[in-house]
Amino acid sequence: MAEALNTNDPVITIFLIISFLSLLPAILVMFTSFTRVVVVLSFLRQALGGQQIPPNPVIIGISLFITLFIMFPTLDIVTKESINPLMNQEIKLGDALKKAEAPVKEFMLRQTREKDLALFLKLSKEDIPAEPSLLPINVVVPAFAISELKTAFEIGFLIYLPFIIIDMVVASIMLSMGMMMVPPVMISLPFKLLLFVLVDGWNLVVGSIVRSFN
Repeated sequence: MAEALNTNDPVITIFLIISFLSLLPAILVMFTSFTRVVVVLSFLRQALGGQQIPPNPVIIGISLFITLFIMFPTLDIVTKESINPLMNQEIKLGDALKKAEAPVKEFMLRQTREKDLALFLKLSKEDIPAEPSLLPINVVVPAFAISELKTAFEIGFLIYLPFIIIDMVVASIMLSMGMMMVPPVMISLPFKLLLFVLVDGWNLVVGSIVRSFN
Protein backbone atom coordinates (compact mmCIF):
# COMPACT_ATOMS: atom_id res chain seq x y z
CA MET A 1 0.00 0.00 0.00
CA ALA A 2 2.81 2.39 0.91
CA GLU A 3 4.40 1.84 -2.49
CA ALA A 4 1.14 2.77 -4.20
CA LEU A 5 1.07 6.23 -2.62
CA ASN A 6 1.95 9.06 -4.97
CA THR A 7 4.25 11.31 -2.95
CA ASN A 8 4.04 13.94 -5.70
CA ASP A 9 0.42 14.64 -4.73
CA PRO A 10 0.43 17.66 -2.35
CA VAL A 11 -2.55 16.26 -0.45
CA ILE A 12 -0.71 12.99 0.20
CA THR A 13 2.42 14.91 1.16
CA ILE A 14 0.54 17.06 3.69
CA PHE A 15 -1.18 13.98 5.09
CA LEU A 16 2.16 12.21 5.55
CA ILE A 17 3.70 15.25 7.24
CA ILE A 18 0.78 15.62 9.66
CA SER A 19 0.84 11.89 10.41
CA PHE A 20 4.58 12.04 11.09
CA LEU A 21 4.21 15.06 13.40
CA SER A 22 1.45 13.34 15.36
CA LEU A 23 3.69 10.30 15.88
CA LEU A 24 6.82 12.34 16.63
CA PRO A 25 6.52 12.23 20.47
CA ALA A 26 6.15 8.44 20.43
CA ILE A 27 9.03 8.08 17.95
CA LEU A 28 11.21 10.34 20.09
CA VAL A 29 10.56 8.32 23.25
CA MET A 30 10.60 4.80 21.83
CA PHE A 31 13.20 4.94 19.03
CA THR A 32 15.88 7.32 20.34
CA SER A 33 18.11 7.95 23.34
CA PHE A 34 15.65 10.51 24.76
CA THR A 35 14.24 8.20 27.45
CA ARG A 36 17.59 7.48 29.07
CA VAL A 37 18.68 11.12 28.97
CA VAL A 38 15.51 12.62 30.43
CA VAL A 39 15.20 9.96 33.16
CA VAL A 40 18.82 10.46 34.28
CA LEU A 41 18.43 14.24 34.37
CA SER A 42 15.19 13.85 36.34
CA PHE A 43 17.03 11.62 38.83
CA LEU A 44 19.71 14.30 39.10
CA ARG A 45 17.13 16.96 39.92
CA GLN A 46 15.55 14.75 42.58
CA ALA A 47 18.96 13.91 44.07
CA LEU A 48 19.83 17.59 44.35
CA GLY A 49 16.52 18.20 46.12
CA GLY A 50 15.80 21.33 44.12
CA GLN A 51 12.12 20.44 43.55
CA GLN A 52 11.41 22.17 40.21
CA ILE A 53 14.94 23.51 39.65
CA PRO A 54 15.91 23.05 36.88
CA PRO A 55 12.29 23.35 35.65
CA ASN A 56 10.74 20.76 33.35
CA PRO A 57 11.15 22.83 30.15
CA VAL A 58 14.89 23.10 30.81
CA ILE A 59 15.23 19.36 31.50
CA ILE A 60 13.29 18.48 28.35
CA GLY A 61 15.16 21.04 26.23
CA ILE A 62 18.58 19.79 27.34
CA SER A 63 17.43 16.20 26.80
CA LEU A 64 16.29 16.99 23.27
CA PHE A 65 19.59 18.55 22.24
CA ILE A 66 21.64 15.76 23.86
CA THR A 67 19.42 13.27 22.03
CA LEU A 68 20.06 15.03 18.73
CA PHE A 69 23.80 14.94 19.43
CA ILE A 70 23.74 11.20 20.22
CA MET A 71 21.44 10.32 17.32
CA PHE A 72 23.19 12.48 14.72
CA PRO A 73 25.20 9.64 13.06
CA THR A 74 22.04 7.54 12.75
CA LEU A 75 19.95 10.48 11.51
CA ASP A 76 22.66 11.31 8.98
CA ILE A 77 22.45 7.79 7.53
CA VAL A 78 18.65 7.91 7.44
CA THR A 79 18.75 11.29 5.67
CA LYS A 80 21.24 10.15 3.02
CA GLU A 81 19.78 6.71 2.35
CA SER A 82 16.06 7.29 2.88
CA ILE A 83 14.80 10.87 3.12
CA ASN A 84 16.88 12.48 0.34
CA PRO A 85 16.19 9.73 -2.24
CA LEU A 86 12.48 9.90 -1.37
CA MET A 87 12.38 13.68 -1.76
CA ASN A 88 14.27 13.36 -5.06
CA GLN A 89 11.70 10.76 -6.20
CA GLU A 90 14.43 8.14 -6.63
CA ILE A 91 12.67 5.59 -4.41
CA LYS A 92 9.11 4.98 -3.27
CA LEU A 93 7.75 5.48 0.24
CA GLY A 94 7.83 1.77 1.10
CA ASP A 95 11.49 1.47 0.12
CA ALA A 96 12.30 4.65 2.05
CA LEU A 97 10.74 3.22 5.21
CA LYS A 98 12.73 0.00 4.85
CA LYS A 99 15.98 1.91 4.35
CA ALA A 100 15.24 4.12 7.38
CA GLU A 101 14.43 1.13 9.59
CA ALA A 102 17.84 -0.54 9.21
CA PRO A 103 20.11 2.13 10.82
CA VAL A 104 17.56 2.92 13.54
CA LYS A 105 17.22 -0.76 14.41
CA GLU A 106 21.01 -1.12 14.44
CA PHE A 107 21.28 1.73 16.95
CA MET A 108 18.60 0.23 19.18
CA LEU A 109 20.13 -3.25 19.09
CA ARG A 110 23.50 -1.87 20.26
CA GLN A 111 21.81 -0.54 23.42
CA THR A 112 19.46 -3.48 24.06
CA ARG A 113 20.25 -6.35 26.38
CA GLU A 114 19.95 -9.89 25.04
CA LYS A 115 17.82 -10.79 28.06
CA ASP A 116 15.20 -8.20 27.09
CA LEU A 117 15.21 -9.31 23.46
CA ALA A 118 14.76 -12.92 24.56
CA LEU A 119 11.81 -11.89 26.76
CA PHE A 120 9.87 -10.23 23.95
CA LEU A 121 10.80 -12.96 21.47
CA LYS A 122 9.29 -15.45 23.88
CA LEU A 123 6.19 -13.33 24.51
CA SER A 124 5.62 -12.78 20.79
CA LYS A 125 6.29 -16.47 20.05
CA GLU A 126 8.63 -15.48 17.23
CA ASP A 127 11.38 -17.79 16.00
CA ILE A 128 14.94 -16.80 16.83
CA PRO A 129 16.42 -15.31 13.63
CA ALA A 130 19.87 -16.11 12.28
CA GLU A 131 21.05 -12.52 12.79
CA PRO A 132 19.96 -9.79 15.24
CA SER A 133 19.26 -7.46 12.30
CA LEU A 134 16.46 -9.81 11.23
CA LEU A 135 14.57 -9.33 14.49
CA PRO A 136 11.10 -7.83 13.92
CA ILE A 137 10.67 -4.21 14.95
CA ASN A 138 7.77 -5.09 17.28
CA VAL A 139 10.29 -7.09 19.37
CA VAL A 140 13.18 -4.63 19.19
CA VAL A 141 11.26 -1.51 20.26
CA PRO A 142 9.87 -2.69 23.65
CA ALA A 143 13.12 -4.52 24.45
CA PHE A 144 15.05 -1.32 23.70
CA ALA A 145 12.66 0.69 25.90
CA ILE A 146 13.08 -1.42 29.03
CA SER A 147 16.83 -1.69 28.47
CA GLU A 148 17.00 2.10 28.36
CA LEU A 149 15.02 2.36 31.59
CA LYS A 150 17.30 -0.15 33.34
CA THR A 151 20.43 1.71 32.26
CA ALA A 152 18.89 5.05 33.28
CA PHE A 153 18.05 3.68 36.73
CA GLU A 154 21.60 2.35 37.15
CA ILE A 155 23.07 5.76 36.33
CA GLY A 156 20.48 7.44 38.57
CA PHE A 157 21.49 5.21 41.49
CA LEU A 158 25.14 6.21 41.10
CA ILE A 159 24.13 9.89 40.96
CA TYR A 160 22.07 9.58 44.13
CA LEU A 161 24.83 8.06 46.30
CA PRO A 162 26.97 11.15 47.09
CA PHE A 163 23.90 13.31 47.72
CA ILE A 164 22.36 10.73 50.06
CA ILE A 165 25.60 10.73 52.07
CA ILE A 166 25.40 14.53 52.43
CA ASP A 167 21.74 14.27 53.53
CA MET A 168 22.62 11.62 56.13
CA VAL A 169 25.55 13.61 57.52
CA VAL A 170 23.50 16.81 57.77
CA ALA A 171 20.55 14.96 59.34
CA SER A 172 22.84 13.33 61.95
CA ILE A 173 24.44 16.67 62.86
CA MET A 174 21.07 18.40 63.15
CA LEU A 175 19.71 15.56 65.29
CA SER A 176 22.68 15.74 67.63
CA MET A 177 22.11 19.51 67.96
CA GLY A 178 18.43 19.01 68.74
CA MET A 179 17.27 20.77 65.57
CA MET A 180 14.47 18.31 64.87
CA MET A 181 11.97 20.90 63.60
CA VAL A 182 14.16 22.12 60.71
CA PRO A 183 13.94 20.00 57.50
CA PRO A 184 17.41 18.52 56.78
CA VAL A 185 16.92 19.15 53.05
CA MET A 186 16.85 22.89 53.67
CA ILE A 187 20.32 22.75 55.20
CA SER A 188 21.84 20.11 52.93
CA LEU A 189 20.75 21.72 49.64
CA PRO A 190 23.47 24.43 49.63
CA PHE A 191 26.14 21.81 50.37
CA LYS A 192 24.89 19.57 47.58
CA LEU A 193 24.86 22.48 45.15
CA LEU A 194 28.39 23.44 46.23
CA LEU A 195 29.63 19.86 45.70
CA PHE A 196 27.93 19.69 42.31
CA VAL A 197 29.50 22.95 41.16
CA LEU A 198 32.98 22.12 42.50
CA VAL A 199 33.14 18.79 40.65
CA ASP A 200 31.69 20.37 37.47
CA GLY A 201 28.66 18.13 37.77
CA TRP A 202 26.93 19.00 34.51
CA ASN A 203 30.05 18.12 32.56
CA LEU A 204 30.39 14.80 34.38
CA VAL A 205 26.72 13.83 34.11
CA VAL A 206 26.24 14.76 30.46
CA GLY A 207 29.57 13.19 29.52
CA SER A 208 28.62 9.97 31.33
CA ILE A 209 25.25 9.86 29.56
CA VAL A 210 26.76 10.31 26.11
CA ARG A 211 29.55 7.79 26.76
CA SER A 212 27.02 5.23 28.02
CA PHE A 213 25.77 4.76 24.45
CA ASN A 214 27.65 2.23 22.34
